Amino acid sequence: MTFTLRPLRAEGYSRGVLTARLEAWDNRRIEVAMAWTGLDGARDMFTGSINTKGYMGLIWYSFRLERLDGKSGKESQEYQLTVYDENDRVPRWFGEGMAYQIFPDRFCRLTVPNPAGMVGGRWVHQDWGEEPEYRPDHNGEIRNRDFFGGSLAGIRAKLPYLRDLGVETIYLCPIFEGPENHRYGVGDYEKVDPMLGTREEFSALCSEAHTMGMRIMLDGVFNHTAFVSKYFNGDGSYPNAGACQGPQSPYYDWFCFQHWPDQYTSWWGIYSLPTTNKNNPAWLEYITGENGIIRSWLRAGADGWRLDVADELPDRVVAAIHDAVRAEKPDAVIIGEVWEDGSNKIAYSVRRKHILGGHCDGLMNYPFRTALVDYLLGGGAERFRDSMETLRENYPEFAWYSAMNTLGTHDTMRILTLLGEKSEQRGQSRDWRAHARLNAHDRAHGKARLALGAMVLFAFPGAPTVYYGDEAGMEGFEDPFNRRTFPWGREDQELVALFTALGAARKTRGALRRGDIRYVKAEGRVLAFTRTLNEETVLCAVNAGQETETVTLPWAGAAVDLLDGQTVEAEDGALTLELPPLTGRLLATPEKKETPSV
Repeated sequence: MTFTLRPLRAEGYSRGVLTARLEAWDNRRIEVAMAWTGLDGARDMFTGSINTKGYMGLIWYSFRLERLDGKSGKESQEYQLTVYDENDRVPRWFGEGMAYQIFPDRFCRLTVPNPAGMVGGRWVHQDWGEEPEYRPDHNGEIRNRDFFGGSLAGIRAKLPYLRDLGVETIYLCPIFEGPENHRYGVGDYEKVDPMLGTREEFSALCSEAHTMGMRIMLDGVFNHTAFVSKYFNGDGSYPNAGACQGPQSPYYDWFCFQHWPDQYTSWWGIYSLPTTNKNNPAWLEYITGENGIIRSWLRAGADGWRLDVADELPDRVVAAIHDAVRAEKPDAVIIGEVWEDGSNKIAYSVRRKHILGGHCDGLMNYPFRTALVDYLLGGGAERFRDSMETLRENYPEFAWYSAMNTLGTHDTMRILTLLGEKSEQRGQSRDWRAHARLNAHDRAHGKARLALGAMVLFAFPGAPTVYYGDEAGMEGFEDPFNRRTFPWGREDQELVALFTALGAARKTRGALRRGDIRYVKAEGRVLAFTRTLNEETVLCAVNAGQETETVTLPWAGAAVDLLDGQTVEAEDGALTLELPPLTGRLLATPEKKETPSV
């Protein structure tokens, strides 16, 4: 890597010094003299290089400028340089098109299931529109044993809807047998939960989705299992011995007991989610071996894995999952759940290798959501730009373009509620929040903000990911209110139309799929940027404020509005847009039509 400093010649510096700290090599420090290499107008140039061959990890570097007398003048802060393995061939498809996250129990049911004989002591809501159970039981515990009966067959029936929406990747929250409605405590990795369907129905879903141009991504929860599982078998509901039955179980060493059977390591101390022993070779083989869970479900039709709480999995485990995926289906992807900047995340006192190559292909981009929501709720566009540019500087190109960008997930408030409600309402009781809905004024305000956020989401590098029902105007505070059933027949058609238009733009415009990004304006309440690929440019310009704003940028010829199809003409080589309060535009150079051959 070569660095050049350009101080003003009038400041009288004679040389520069580059100091680099190689974190992955025990913080080895090197100093490089930066010699004078010429003039750049009124500026001196001082240049120096560091060799990163054979190194993978973070390098922290800083600069110092010195005068002729050897005294230091300016000294910089430390900057991050991410050195990664460029030989990992990451599939490109995930970050190009629209993704759609489905919470399977709440998306679509065709019949009311009978839970008899299923693990977990579950019960089923007869009315699809009922409120999820949020109250604790007589022991003061929220059990998550209420189900609505959404199924794989229901998802399959709605594939035409998803295709027409523009979806290219369907991300399913866990589908494996589990005692709770969220299924993030897995009971049996080898089985589809019987309320959802069968393995054969899963393969049929994948096959039909593939014919419609969509892929299926599964949720891999490998950090922990369920207390009620064939592996732990805490309540004895499985016929064979689990770890809770003692050392005679083949699964006993898959968990970490401090005192058998009642004291064991669990996720965040939640007894119903016992943590797996990542140091156990049999467990790792079960997950990543040739006939392991990762590979067998790819054979069944899956196209990728999202790794739940990826920070909880040691790097060597994530690397083994990566190798299993590449060996079975080279064009399948691995997306990790990380809530922070994944390039410099420290978990359990270890700097993680999430996106250095050979691990994850991309990460859930919660920093994007945080920055965008902050902007929509009143923050400056400068903050959004700066936080995203820092992320772009820190991320390898493959991870930047494969990021899972979203406005909401099963772990966050519904985006419409967040953008429309008054913050003081969050202090209300759970009973109040269960029945609260936005009034007409607040809902209209939230919808206007959501429209702006959706435009940015679909125009930004990375996969625009929609949490089921956000496009239909669903509301809700925290879990389980953000996991209500999809309102089939009661969708907000204005929002559905908007998301459909954005999905079509993302599917058909190469600049939105893979183009670079350049900020035109990021000032106060106005955010405008372009995506460009070859000769195609798309402009996203939004005004989240209460005053009319103007955006001007160089532009030749006409621009087509990707949302309403209207044409805007540039004048004198510039495009000027007047943006009323809480409005935005998504404009593109006209598509080139091929001249028919004679």
